[in-house]
Amino acid sequence: MPRKPRHTLVASPVAPAAAAPAAPSNAANELGSRLRLAREGAAETVRGLARRVGVSPSLVSQIELGRVQPSVGTLYAISNELGISLDELFRGGDSAAPAPAREMAAAAAGAGPVLHSRERKAIRLSGGVRWERLTAATDEEVEFLNVVYDVGGASCAEDALIRHGGKEYAYLISGRLGFRIGFEEFELGPGDSISFDAQMPHRLWTIGREPAVAIWVIINRRGDSRKLAT
Repeated sequence: MPRKPRHTLVASPVAPAAAAPAAPSNAANELGSRLRLAREGAAETVRGLARRVGVSPSLVSQIELGRVQPSVGTLYAISNELGISLDELFRGGDSAAPAPAREMAAAAAGAGPVLHSRERKAIRLSGGVRWERLTAATDEEVEFLNVVYDVGGASCAEDALIRHGGKEYAYLISGRLGFRIGFEEFELGPGDSISFDAQMPHRLWTIGREPAVAIWVIINRRGDSRKLAT
């Protein structure tokens, strides 16, 4: 069960989550290209998007060029402004499988409900976070994910929180994961679970020297606005 909540006070304003520099990769390039195409399709400028998201134009450009990976909070904010679903981002993301397996998965699309582990689509984010989609096909009602937080990983900076539409449900498989939801903090271990309104400002981070791996379900995210907490 979740540990007893510890109440804390927020002394500083919540700041937008930053993206840390990362070595360019095909995955980052594909994600950046998809975000760029969505921005151009919306007739939006780099400066205009950056202003609404609350980050620098340089950061938006670096993300689109695949030179940095966005944080969880930054990706939520950008996708909200551009009206992009997570499924669309996964189509542009990398896969845990080698190219031949990806091609076979694409050829078999719509053939059945099963998604084999080698065929998962994944998105790597800054802060040591990886999302893997667990549905074989697009699902407009729910986002079903395997989420990995590396050692030292976090959803956003320590002095920042994020929020978005919908409700989140998580079950921790291994490792330890810290949660901050509003003014409360929780610690989850293997077998623990949590559910919360994602419109509440929140932050997640790995505790200890082992990656945290969890199964995640998010419902109705597109039914509400998604943005960084302010």
